[in-house]
Amino acid sequence: MADLIITSPSNPRLKALTALRRRRTREETGRTLIEGFEELTLALGAGVLPEALYYCPELMLDPASQEGVVDDVRREGVETVQVSRTAFERAAYREGPDGFIAVVPSVLRSCSELTVGPRALTVLCQGVEKPGNLGAMLRTADAAGAEAVVAADPVTDWGNPNLVRASKGTVFSVPVASDSTAETLAWLDAHGIALVATTPDTDLLHTDVDYTGPVAIAVGAEKYGLTDEVLAHAAYRVRIPMVGKANSLNVATSAAIVIYEAVRQRGAAAPAARS
Repeated sequence: MADLIITSPSNPRLKALTALRRRRTREETGRTLIEGFEELTLALGAGVLPEALYYCPELMLDPASQEGVVDDVRREGVETVQVSRTAFERAAYREGPDGFIAVVPSVLRSCSELTVGPRALTVLCQGVEKPGNLGAMLRTADAAGAEAVVAADPVTDWGNPNLVRASKGTVFSVPVASDSTAETLAWLDAHGIALVATTPDTDLLHTDVDYTGPVAIAVGAEKYGLTDEVLAHAAYRVRIPMVGKANSLNVATSAAIVIYEAVRQRGAAAPAARS
């Protein structure tokens, strides 16, 4: 069957796409967006099958090879829609679009739906607001072989298009969940996962903790850090040494430093298997 072709920026299908920029719409429909060829191919590699793929050959960086992805998903039964350049640029949510927007099921999962191994390396993000920071942490978690990333009392949902973009699509390759802080801490206890909380208010350096067992590395909101509830629950409270004038690090940077200390201790040869 020939693809539907859209040329009008006011087409109802494109209005439905732009509506998915809103969190309420994503939660009501259980759908979100992936924009960008790199992000799309990573999600496809992680087993995500779009409900629909909108593409614009005029905007593709390498149409000769990239249109093969359109053919691949079409063969899987995905609806593929060709969009004119003007209409696509109106529907795209980022500057300089490269011709790919996919509608995919949202990542809606609680802690109870996560499966982790006996030496789980996990990340807990409590109240982190900025999609770019969550996306950056997901890229680090993916690279480090983390088994899960949990957003406790989340401000931003995992389907936020800016988060998907900042994560380069790794939100679909790393198991993620959202839950309350209380439920998250109960889940950690149920799986015997020790909590390592980052805070400047401690003398224990992040390098002086054993990360070789099941462990969750916790970082808090950009402005306030972790709550007293999480700090009280922590097996260890650790700080990253700082000698400059600034009194804090970017939350994604802090997470990366501690995560890679865990990777160093565990050895980089065999990242943990994921479910």
